[in-house]
Amino acid sequence: MGISDIIAGFIQQELDQAGGALELQRSDLAQRFNCVPSQINYVMSTRFSPEHGYIVESRRGGGGYIRITRVQVDRQTLLMHVINSVGSRLDAASARAMVQNLVQSEAVSHELGQALLSATGARALQAAPPDSRDALRADIFKQILIHSV
Repeated sequence: MGISDIIAGFIQQELDQAGGALELQRSDLAQRFNCVPSQINYVMSTRFSPEHGYIVESRRGGGGYIRITRVQVDRQTLLMHVINSVGSRLDAASARAMVQNLVQSEAVSHELGQALLSATGARALQAAPPDSRDALRADIFKQILIHSV
């Protein structure tokens, strides 16, 4: 288990204990886990993004804080938020993270998640020119989600 997983697990546990809203000091976290503050920023951007069901507010500087709130939304609202956040390009890693979050939050079934991953994976897109794969992946991803709303 890497440091990012450990930090994310700690924050998740603290969020659960705090009822879904938490304020942390970036420097305290970095000191606690013996890492640089940019490692905390990385965890926040990859594990606690809106696509993962969180709102994160932060203020940098000496007294900087991170405020994390778990967002409780209905299935349709979550799906529409994800569709709108995809944009015109979607890389494979982001697609996997979004699918994982959607399945974990039960917004889509495990089967639909697997279908999304198959339809947007490298094997399915190998015939497309490399420079257009992310755009094609975004279009396919959004269309499948639109039809599941």
